[in-house]
Parts: sequence; C-alpha cells; structure tokens
Amino acid sequence: QVQLVESGGGLVQAGESLRLSCAASGSIFSIDAMGWYQQAPGKQRELVALITSGGSITYRDSENGRLTISRDNAKNTVYLQINSLKPEDTAVYYCNALIRRSPVDPTRNYWGQGTQVTVSS
Repeated sequence: QVQLVESGGGLVQAGESLRLSCAASGSIFSIDAMGWYQQAPGKQRELVALITSGGSITYRDSENGRLTISRDNAKNTVYLQINSLKPEDTAVYYCNALIRRSPVDPTRNYWGQGTQVTVSS
C-alpha cells in the first residue's frame, strides 16, 4: 500500500503564510512527479504546482512568486509554501504523486486525503 498524508493546513488571516507538507509512505520503489492541487468550493480541482524527481518545477499561471514548491527525496516529502495568502486561496489542497511500487510495476497516480486551507479577510 502507498499513502500520501498532507499536513499544514488551517485557518489563517489574509497576508499570512502557510507551508503544506505531504509525505508518501508504504511500498515505494520510486517517485516521479509530485504536485499540489487546489479545489475551491464549487470548482474543479486544478494544478497549483508540480515538481519532478529531477527538480523541474511548474507553477500555474498568475501566481507572481507567491508559491514555492520543494521536495525532499530522502523523506519522500513534497512541500508547498504559500505567501501573502488571500481569501480566494481558500480551498482543499491535495497532494498528488506518480509512484512506482517496484521495478516491474507501472507508475501509478496517488492522491492524499486533502488539507483544508481557509483564509479570512
């Protein structure tokens, strides 16, 4: 079994910062890309940031430097730093990872359970 467990969400004031963490555990041979997705109330889940095993990073448009994604490969953990939080950042943030469980298994897509971020004005 493979699990992704997010942490770091909560209730914050506008302008503050949060650091989300997501740790992958279980039967893991390798992890390719890891990323963060956001799902606001009534909206579809959308990509926020992605980082490959080699460190290539993609952010969604229009973030103006508020986001920083990073990963610790030794800990199978990905982080998302969000600065200058706005009320429109309120959403459930989901961790995603492409994981291979053994050298002969295909890469599969895994999701965490989500962590709620609520930003008050």
